[in-house]
Amino acid sequence: MPKLVVLNQEGKELHEVTLCESVFGIEPNQQCIFDAIVMQRASMRQGTHDTKGRSEVSGGGRKPWRQKGTGRARQGSIRATQWRGGGTVFGPTPRSYAYRLNKKVRRLALKSVLSEKVLENAMSVVDAFKLEAPKTKEFVKIIDAIKAPKKTLFVVDGEEDYENAYLSMRNIPSMMMLTADGINVYDIVNANQIVFTEAALKTVEEALGNE
Repeated sequence: MPKLVVLNQEGKELHEVTLCESVFGIEPNQQCIFDAIVMQRASMRQGTHDTKGRSEVSGGGRKPWRQKGTGRARQGSIRATQWRGGGTVFGPTPRSYAYRLNKKVRRLALKSVLSEKVLENAMSVVDAFKLEAPKTKEFVKIIDAIKAPKKTLFVVDGEEDYENAYLSMRNIPSMMMLTADGINVYDIVNANQIVFTEAALKTVEEALGNE
């Protein structure tokens, strides 16, 4: 079973924690990871594109000329699609690109990226983030103490008092904080390192390990 050293926010080693084999020690499934990222990226699309069809453009209330006898091709409206200023045929309209993956695939993808981070030595654990007030300088000290690189994802438990830590961290470029129930494949893959609090680690193991 994989093990990690638990640090305090000063960077001192406290004790070891054994990780759940079924969550942090599986063989990563690359296809599930790919499918989960494509799904998340699709869900991020705004889908606000819009074009006007012939019923939406202005004008064209009457027939431009009579049907027969002019020598010209018959036309019913100046806003037909072949006219300049006419409507667009089959143009894009506002829609949602979001879709869902099967629950088993989503869970396997999440466990796969967590296991990858362990294999890459890109995961660490701290006991908790304790700040008396929102101070960015104080959180920078914690980052330096635990040697967190750029693009680090911090994961805290929703029951913890993490508000001061979040307010202190949010002003630092490329750093991110999520609660344990909000972790996702895209943000984990996008991070160079992931830092769990002990409480968040326990919550994730309970959620993903019970199958």
